[in-house]
Amino acid sequence: MAIRGQEIVSLIKRQIEEFAGDLTLVDVGTVVQVGDGIASIQGLQGVRSNELLDFGKDVLGLALNLEADLVGAAILGDANLIKEGDRVRSTGRIIEVPVGDALIGRVVDPMGRPLDGKGPVNTQSTRAVERVAPNVVVRQSVDTPVQTGIKAIDAMIPIGRGQRELIIGDRSTGKTAIALDTIINQRGGDLICIYVAIGQKQSKVAQVVTTLESNGAMGHTIIVNAGASDPAPMQYIAPYAGCAMAEEFMEQGKDVLIVYDDLTKHAWAYRQMSLLLRRPAGREAYPGDIFYLHSRLLERAARLDEERGGGSMTALPIIETQAGDVSAYIPTNVISITDGQIYLEPELFNAGIRPAVNVGLSVSRVGGAAQTRAIRRVAGRLRLDLAQYRELATFAQFGTADLDAATRAQLTRGQVAIEMLKQPQYHPLSLAEEVVILFAVNAGIIDDLPLERCADFQDQLLRFVSSTHPEVMQTIAETGDLTPEVEEQLTQAVNNVKATVGN
Repeated sequence: MAIRGQEIVSLIKRQIEEFAGDLTLVDVGTVVQVGDGIASIQGLQGVRSNELLDFGKDVLGLALNLEADLVGAAILGDANLIKEGDRVRSTGRIIEVPVGDALIGRVVDPMGRPLDGKGPVNTQSTRAVERVAPNVVVRQSVDTPVQTGIKAIDAMIPIGRGQRELIIGDRSTGKTAIALDTIINQRGGDLICIYVAIGQKQSKVAQVVTTLESNGAMGHTIIVNAGASDPAPMQYIAPYAGCAMAEEFMEQGKDVLIVYDDLTKHAWAYRQMSLLLRRPAGREAYPGDIFYLHSRLLERAARLDEERGGGSMTALPIIETQAGDVSAYIPTNVISITDGQIYLEPELFNAGIRPAVNVGLSVSRVGGAAQTRAIRRVAGRLRLDLAQYRELATFAQFGTADLDAATRAQLTRGQVAIEMLKQPQYHPLSLAEEVVILFAVNAGIIDDLPLERCADFQDQLLRFVSSTHPEVMQTIAETGDLTPEVEEQLTQAVNNVKATVGN
């Protein structure tokens, strides 16, 4: 059948009119240099800072240095797959991570990809990893405690919801143990926990996961892992990714606890990236914005006012010192940003005093505002007693024969208090249990108790009160206060147990 020319023309016209192709502009550049996880790219004119770049081969990059003719990008993946001359596309997306309830109970990398073999993370929501911290107008004061379950900390260095409390000390002094105890103690509570592992060995992270699972704490915990074998850019974004996940819950009106373990390795990763990007180096070869690196992260911890849901994010950054030097560059930076620090001393740790908290150098700038009334009443004198004991112990080491009775009593009281504050790892106590033990120390009834019987006395006291006076534990847990009737019952209980244990 012959087709007339007019029909062909009209057919072509109709097809042209109906053509609706999607026209998109993509910024494309070329890799001109690559090495040590850093790529220099030419031709990306419209790229933004912290924008994700697509190198192909399932490898992403992060735009960091924006120069006149070059873009310096950190490679978030296997840098060996990238070579000179490769094409790079801008994605138009600022780096972001998945957020939401689906992450709870999972182990993920800083990009939100699962590492636990439990399948994909089913969440549709994402948030930018970098965000401006809440301003002072939208915050409210910190007055609700985060119960760590550790007697020495809850009594003398209280942590409040919305606070930033630094855990600082040398290697292997129990820093991570304090953070894990705090996470374990939130079982059955309303506090969502996020543990960010930065530059840790995979064996240590696996041990953390096992510990939390065996203690029933993974049900309210997210673990973000950027291990020692991961590229420095992944370690750099890990704490910001964890913080973005926490902010999602905070803005829903929930309370979150986030642990950064540790920010020393985070600073090392950022220093490595900065030197490779040829940024000017300053003190200890760190770049000039190293303070801003941590301040913009930790300032995001806050307690929002009631108009914005009243949610909170409590941060527990960890810093590792070298030979107890708290005056080094990174430790002093983070100390000045946080609301107090828990200093763990190697000498105390090696002497068997665990947790090895140095009461003199540790402080909480929130103070008693973040304590329940019961803890405030039974722990009021404890810090002063221990400080006086340490002062007297220095002189008493030359011999106690010439000391007067009051000084000897002060030394004995300090020794008993130290023994009573010892606590095994991964055994956090409830609020009521802490109050019962601290009441016994503060009342002065057990000052003459033999030191070797202190641990046995604690166990028997808690068992005795739980079995014979369960209403006492219940009253303390419900009201968070001590009534005169409860104090009288506790005094009788302490005397009864002391009579059986002290002999």
